[in-house]
Amino acid sequence: MTGKGARLVLVLALTVLLAAAGAPALAQTITLKGASQFDDTHSFNQNMLKLEEETKKCYKKPVDFVLHRNRELGLEKDYFAYMSQGLSVDYAVVAPSHMATFSKQATLMDMPFLFRDIDHWNKVLSTGEALKPIYDDVLARADVMLINYGGGGVRNIVGKKPVRNMEELKNLPIRVMGAPIQVSMFQAITAAPTTIAYDEVYNAVQTGVIQAGENESPGWSQMKWHEVAPNISKTQHAITIRPLVFSAKTFRKLPKDLQDCLLKAAPIAGAHARKWERDADDAILKKMESEKKIQIHEFKDRARILELAAPVKEAFAKEVGAEKVLAAINAVK
Repeated sequence: MTGKGARLVLVLALTVLLAAAGAPALAQTITLKGASQFDDTHSFNQNMLKLEEETKKCYKKPVDFVLHRNRELGLEKDYFAYMSQGLSVDYAVVAPSHMATFSKQATLMDMPFLFRDIDHWNKVLSTGEALKPIYDDVLARADVMLINYGGGGVRNIVGKKPVRNMEELKNLPIRVMGAPIQVSMFQAITAAPTTIAYDEVYNAVQTGVIQAGENESPGWSQMKWHEVAPNISKTQHAITIRPLVFSAKTFRKLPKDLQDCLLKAAPIAGAHARKWERDADDAILKKMESEKKIQIHEFKDRARILELAAPVKEAFAKEVGAEKVLAAINAVK
C-alpha cells in the first residue's frame, strides 16, 4: 500500500471511530434477579410481583425482573446470604430468623405479642419508622436493605378444647417453636409449653402428649391439625413480619432514577402483600368454619396476656439490643 493509500485508510478509520463516539449509546436492559420458595399464589411472590409492576410504571427505561420460583435457587437462608455477598439473588422476601446470623436486633420482629392487635401491626409496618434501627443494623452488618414489610399471618392456639380465658389457658400443654423466647413467653402467660418437632404435632395431640399447638391458618390447615384439634382460639399472639429485602451491593450499582423508583414502589408492594396474606388467612378460617371442620373462639383476656408478656418482651429486647425499637413500636397508636 502506498503512503497516500495508508493515509486514506487511517482517515476513514478515524472518521468511523469519531462517528461511533458521537452516536448515542443504546440503553442496556438492567436485569434484577428475585427468588422465592413458593409459587405466585403466595404473598411473598405477590410482594415481589407488585414491586416489579410499580417500578416499571415509574421507570421508563428497560429493566427486567426475573423471579426464580419454587426453590429454584435454594431456600430463604440461602437468598439472604447471596444478597449479602452480592451474588445470584438481588431481592427476596426473607423471615427475620434468617437475618439472625448478622443482626440480633432483627429477631425482635419474630417475638410473640410484639403488637397489640392487627391494626397496630399494620400501622407499624405501613411506615416502617419504628423499625428503622433494625434496618440500619441489617444494612451495616449484612449490606442488605429492608425495603418493605409484608407478612400478616396470625398465630392462634389450635387445641382439642377451647381456650377462651386465662383459666382455660393455665397449664395448657402446648407445642411452641424451639426458640427460647417462644418458651419463655408461653410460660409467662401461664401455659405449659413444650418443643416438639413440627411434623410430630398431629400425633402428639392425638395421643394426648399435648393438648394444643399454635400456628397460622395456612400452616395448621396444611398439616391437618384441625382433625385432632378443631378449636381455634384467637389469641393472636403473633402477627408475622416478612420483609422484602434488597442487596445493597446491587442497589448501589443501579442508576439513581431506578433506585428512586424501587423505593417509591416498595411501600405499595408491601401494603399489597400484607392485604393478600391477611385475606388468605381469613379465607381459610371462614371456609373451614363453614364446612364445620373447626370452631372459632374469641380469647377474652387478651389485655391480661399482654400484661404478663410485657416483662419478657422488655428483657428480650434488651438482650438483642433493640430496646429503642420496642419502645418505638409501643408508642405507635
